[in-house]
Amino acid sequence: MIYRHHIAPPRAFTQFSHDLIRHPRLSSDAVRLLTWQLSLPEGARESLSRTAERARIGACAFTRAKRQLKEEGFVHERRLQGPGGHWVTQQLVSNVPLSAAEAAKVLARGPVHAPSVPASAQVAPGPRIPAVGDPTPRPTDGHPRKDPGENTSHRPAGPDGITPETSEAAGEPGGPGSPEAARALVTALPRLSPDLRRIPRGMHDELARLVSAWLAAGHTPAGIRTHILRGLPDDGTPVHRPGGLLRYLLRDVPPTPDRDATPAAERPTRTCQPSRLAALRECEGDHLQATLFRPAADETMCRRCLNSPPPEGSRAATPRPQSFTPSPQML
Repeated sequence: MIYRHHIAPPRAFTQFSHDLIRHPRLSSDAVRLLTWQLSLPEGARESLSRTAERARIGACAFTRAKRQLKEEGFVHERRLQGPGGHWVTQQLVSNVPLSAAEAAKVLARGPVHAPSVPASAQVAPGPRIPAVGDPTPRPTDGHPRKDPGENTSHRPAGPDGITPETSEAAGEPGGPGSPEAARALVTALPRLSPDLRRIPRGMHDELARLVSAWLAAGHTPAGIRTHILRGLPDDGTPVHRPGGLLRYLLRDVPPTPDRDATPAAERPTRTCQPSRLAALRECEGDHLQATLFRPAADETMCRRCLNSPPPEGSRAATPRPQSFTPSPQML
């Protein structure tokens, strides 16, 4: 049993309909937001979002409550351009459901309040100052003058037909074996794998010296990158110290692969050693599976088959199990 006690407030009260408070399709947050707005003094310009903050209604709950009020016709919004070019949003809150046409008539009777910040005046563009020199066409072809390093797979040949491979063989300062090429390779390592993105900058000089040793030994940049990729973990293990891992992978310089120009037909073939199974022979006797034996001479059957010759026919018939029939005495 429940008892109710009610005292009419002498001041600061608002009358609401029971249909609004007991609306079946409005949540408690929607009813609280609507009643809070309707209880504000006339002329107050508090927005719905500000009311939700004062009522301690969360962002998701406010979005859901506002959607419910708009679907039921208690809240209407429209955007229009006011004086000065500013766009303003007008919100209409009603204690009874209104249609879109009725809400538009009510909003049309009210003034459009401009924001407090005035609009900035439109400034006409000033006269342009021409650039020095004659206009030149935009370059659309040719290769860049500076070597892009390791960013391209097919780099253009330099003057006199010198390519990166020939400069490496000649030992030119700008070739792949130079310190600049080693530093460029180290700088491009973070793009090689996500595990190498956080290489300390203080280790670039040390790694460049290690890469220079690899290049001086005859290894190509592609071979160095392949060696680094093979050393990275492939089971998803995170690399916490990529600089230390690169130092470990580049510490020892292996010899370059021997490029033998001898044709395959002229290379000496390896002779296979005789296997232990080469001296065995398969028995021609009656066996469920193939049986190997070591013959003493030219016999074709093992010792077991020679001691117990098979019955008539090439192979003995496999005995079938006889069915068991119980006698009347056993039953």
